[in-house]
Amino acid sequence: MTTQSPGTPLPPPKERRRLRERASLTQAQLAARLGVSRETVRAWEAGRTNPRGRRREAYAKLLATLAGPPTLAPEPARAPRPDARAKRPHRKDRTPADPVASNTITAASAAVGSPALDSPAAALTPAQAFDALYAHCAPSLIRQAYLLTGRRELARESVEQAFQIAWYRWPEVAVDPDPAGWVRATTYEYALSPWHQFRPRFRNPEPPPAIPADRALMDVLLSLPPSYRRTLLLYDGLGLGLPETAAETEASTPATARRLLHAREAVVARLPDLAAPGLLRRRLAEVASAERLRAARPAVVRMGGERRARLWTRAAITFTVALISVTVLALYTAPTRYEPPVPPGRTVPGVPPRAAPGPLSDTELALRAKLRALLPNGPQRLSPQPR
Repeated sequence: MTTQSPGTPLPPPKERRRLRERASLTQAQLAARLGVSRETVRAWEAGRTNPRGRRREAYAKLLATLAGPPTLAPEPARAPRPDARAKRPHRKDRTPADPVASNTITAASAAVGSPALDSPAAALTPAQAFDALYAHCAPSLIRQAYLLTGRRELARESVEQAFQIAWYRWPEVAVDPDPAGWVRATTYEYALSPWHQFRPRFRNPEPPPAIPADRALMDVLLSLPPSYRRTLLLYDGLGLGLPETAAETEASTPATARRLLHAREAVVARLPDLAAPGLLRRRLAEVASAERLRAARPAVVRMGGERRARLWTRAAITFTVALISVTVLALYTAPTRYEPPVPPGRTVPGVPPRAAPGPLSDTELALRAKLRALLPNGPQRLSPQPR
C-alpha cells in the first residue's frame, strides 16, 4: 500500500487507470500530454510511485478533466465486439511493413488490459479477450522469435507455448498492466532457452533466408550472445526505450546500454551499410517479413493449453495416489515393536575349534579314551597335574 505525498489530492491508482481507459487513451498518449515516459505513467497507475510538484498538479488537472461527463466517443476499433470475435482483424490494424514494431502490442494491451468498460455490450469473455490479444500479438511475435533463433518451427512453438502459459494463468495476465509485454517476455525466454540444442529436432540448422543480404544479417544476429541479441531486437527492432528494455531483460540500465553498444558495433563491423540511424530497424523488419510465418488459430492454442493442463493435472493426481499407496503399504508392513538385531558370534577362549566331520586322529582317539577312563562314576573336578 502506497501513501500519497502531500499536495494536490489524487484519486487511487485503480481510479486513475479507469479514468484513462474511459477516455480511450493509452499510457503512451497520456504520457505525451504530461511530458513524461510511458513507464512513469504505468508506475503511477500501479501505485508504485506518485507525481510531485508541477507534474502532480498537471496530472490531477488532467484526471479531473477526464472525470467529467462522458462524451459520445466511439468505441476503439482495436477492441472487437463479442459478435465479431471470429472475424480476422482488418489489414489496416496490422503493420505488415514493420512486423516487429510495437504498435500492435500497445493496441492489444489497451484492448485486453481494461478491467472496466463503459458499455455492457463491449465486455469481453476471457476467451474473447485472449483471442483478441493473440490476434494482435502472435504474428509479430513469431517474426521476433525468428529473428532471435533463426528457426521457423521454434519461433511458432515459442509463441504457442507462451500463449498457452498465458491462458493457463489468464486471471493474472488479464489484469497485468501490459499483458502483451508479459507474453512477449515469456516468448523470448522460451525461444532463447539453451536446452533446445539437446533436442533432436533442433540439432541441425534450418535453411537460411534466400536473399543474400538477409542471410548476412541473420548470420550476424545469430553470432551475438542471446542477451545482446534480445537487447538489440527490443531497442532497435521494437523501438522500446532504454529503461523499458532494461526492465524486460532484467538488467540494469548501464548494462543494457553496454550490451546495445557492443551489439551495434558487431553488426556494423560486418555490415557497414547499417551504420545509418534507423536503417537497422527497417532491415530487421524486412528480414522478418520475408519469411512466411503463419500463426495457429487462437482456439487451437487455447485447446492445446487446456489439454496440457489436464495432462499435468492427471499426472500430478497419479503421482499423489502412488505416493499415498506406497506410504500406506510401508505403514502396514512395518514392525510395531523394536526388534534388536542378532549380535555377531564370539569365540570362547579355552575351547579348541570344532573340527570338520571325518575320522579322528590318533591324538584325538587317545584323548577320548583317557576322558572316558577318568570319569567312570560320574562327573568329578579336573585339576591340572604337572607332567
